[in-house]
Amino acid sequence: MTVPNLTERYLSVRNTIPLHVSLVAVSKFHPLEAIQQVYDAGQHIFGENRVQEMMEKQPLLPKDIEWHLIGNLQSNKVKYIAPFVSLIHSVDSIKLLAEIDKQAKKNNRVIDCLLEVYIAKEESKHGFSLHEVDAFLNTYSPLPNAHITGLMGMATNTSDTEQVRNEFRSLATLYKKYQQALGFKHLSMGMSSDYSVAIEEGSNMVRIGSSIFKG
Repeated sequence: MTVPNLTERYLSVRNTIPLHVSLVAVSKFHPLEAIQQVYDAGQHIFGENRVQEMMEKQPLLPKDIEWHLIGNLQSNKVKYIAPFVSLIHSVDSIKLLAEIDKQAKKNNRVIDCLLEVYIAKEESKHGFSLHEVDAFLNTYSPLPNAHITGLMGMATNTSDTEQVRNEFRSLATLYKKYQQALGFKHLSMGMSSDYSVAIEEGSNMVRIGSSIFKG
């Protein structure tokens, strides 16, 4: 079933994003038909918040989709997505990173990961603090099957653009510090309400859901 204007909304968003910035279409809670329609319009990267939902959708959609896990991930659920997930944005502990490495090895894969950094002034956000990530990366020894390829963060949900900008800037500064030494490729920051500011501050990967799927 075709969803009216969904393709138009997707293309409208895509056209506002520079070519060097990857778009993750956040498809959580949306039906297979909607994801297929956006895929047919040219989008091949989709982000899900929940392991169970991703597991249900993945076998029923095109095999060349890159699935990104962008929500909170429990260590005991890594095994379910390890066979196919392309990028995990939400690594918020060393324990979780070790489990991803373990499960990736079992599947003879290397899974790319982003460290989730707490930059917002909200208690609901997960992740390392800027200081914790800095200290960890300063002595980091790469794992064979879980590769840290960058950082992810969510800004405070506020209308104060300068606060959002400063939060993104703090994460971009940390990213640049380790980008060359650790071969970082992904700075995932920016959602429907603030991705333009995120891109201005250096984001090269944005996670957009409502602007595409809800209009």
